[in-house]
Amino acid sequence: MALTGCVLAGCGTPPELRAGPTGLPTLPATPSATAPAPSTPSPTAGSPGLATPTPTADPGLVAVACEGRPTQQRILDLVRGRAGLLPRDARVRVRTGPLCAADWQFTALDVTGYEPLQVVTRERADSLHLVAAGTDVCSIEVRVTGPPGIQKLACGDDVTGGAPPAPLPPSPTPTPTPTATAPAR
Repeated sequence: MALTGCVLAGCGTPPELRAGPTGLPTLPATPSATAPAPSTPSPTAGSPGLATPTPTADPGLVAVACEGRPTQQRILDLVRGRAGLLPRDARVRVRTGPLCAADWQFTALDVTGYEPLQVVTRERADSLHLVAAGTDVCSIEVRVTGPPGIQKLACGDDVTGGAPPAPLPPSPTPTPTPTATAPAR
């Protein structure tokens, strides 16, 4: 019985139905020349739902200019150096980039005497790592773990690996032909 009393003690008239100020503007009974100023409660600091959200962009959603980190020269050194993709004497010009999305970079290179070279790198702990380089850098690693901005540059519209082939139409099933049977006696 005491438990029921405690549970029911919390019941009562909901706050929105209690008499008192509602926070809504009220109009006087007689019209006046000026409209009353609406009264709105001022938000208090820490009030849930009243904070103004500040827009934040996902740093990997779009690839943007890297602003010198990493530098074009650092990308070229990586491709020529440890990766050994290009001979040291190859004439290379950076066509695009590096463009950054999160901690990933995309760079397009023009190499004299060769096809254009695309390079995808990732910076971890101030160390630049080669993810993919070549004419097609849309590797599994780029597709699966790369940020959308890099995926778009490396894979174009084919980020998912292309649409699966259309299903084959079902093979025609022969319709059984009825056979005449003799009536049972």
